[in-house]
Amino acid sequence: MFSVFVPSESALKKLPAVDPALLPDNAVWIDLLNPTMEEDRAVERLAGIAVPTREDMQEIEISSRLYIENGARYMTATLMCQSDTDMPKTTAVTFILAGHRLVTVRYDEPKPFALVEHKLARSCMPGISGEMVLMELLDAVIDRCADILERAGAEVDQVSHDIFEPESERHGQAKRYSQILIAIGRKGDLTSKVRESLVSIGRVVTFLSAVVEGAKWSKDMREQLKTMQRDVVSLTDHSSYLSNKITFTLDAMLGVVNLEQNNIIKLFSVMAVVLMPPTLIASIYGMNFKAMPELEWAHGYPMALDHDAHGSRAAVLSLQVEEVAVRQRFRVVPDVRRSAQPPPLKFERCAERMIETCLR
Repeated sequence: MFSVFVPSESALKKLPAVDPALLPDNAVWIDLLNPTMEEDRAVERLAGIAVPTREDMQEIEISSRLYIENGARYMTATLMCQSDTDMPKTTAVTFILAGHRLVTVRYDEPKPFALVEHKLARSCMPGISGEMVLMELLDAVIDRCADILERAGAEVDQVSHDIFEPESERHGQAKRYSQILIAIGRKGDLTSKVRESLVSIGRVVTFLSAVVEGAKWSKDMREQLKTMQRDVVSLTDHSSYLSNKITFTLDAMLGVVNLEQNNIIKLFSVMAVVLMPPTLIASIYGMNFKAMPELEWAHGYPMALDHDAHGSRAAVLSLQVEEVAVRQRFRVVPDVRRSAQPPPLKFERCAERMIETCLR
């Protein structure tokens, strides 16, 4: 499938279905979408160029993406596709400037192409050329990357708020940690793809800037190229900042998950320690020995329950002593230089009171 655009008064008109063998000579923009062999050959005859194959467009080395052949300038960039969905992806698009005609080759449908097509169909500069269409396309691609980064930044801020929300707001609500981790992973993947696209676009803009030095491009187009270069650099820096923020958010999320796991393990540890004395006493009196005097004693059962209660209480108090010790270890030590008296040893007094209570 291919589309042919020709200038018509103050707009760029898209021609209806055209026979590949009868392409008009005044075509300014030829857009090839999933082209067939017949369409490739027709465009090659009209523009005098060699249309790269899909395999050629996937090459990552600079020499295969940016080059000049038979007077035509070949530029292949990586563009974002389906960024509004949960499965964004990138696709390679080749821009070919042959004289004042632009040929684009793509195997997907990036959104900027439809935006530029509708924009130029409404109005365009008189005497529009392929170079102007290329500038419009690059400008739309950069704007699209900026919009994606803005949306991703807002969503990362929302995820950070969900992680660091106050305790009062999260009370009574089940934390959906798995969903938050998935959201963080998706934003990181989206940001990396946008950065990859910006790097490739920056190379295309730099290549164009070097090419136009010897070409007769207008002053406005040269200034537009410089503006694009600045925008690409600033957006690349912003994507790096956003990547670092996503990494920090991921680390914070994993820390919160570890804290929640520690609380659960602590609960099970307390339950195990509390149930340890009753289990020990039950195992002792559950032995099948014939001579066990406590079994014939009238006060044996109340005494066993009393031992269970005292054992559980001692276990709980020992855990409290350990918790106080941990808090004492990480407390802020006052500056002893400002006071003649040494800091009070709160932990020792608290532990002594707990032990005395346990031994009563």
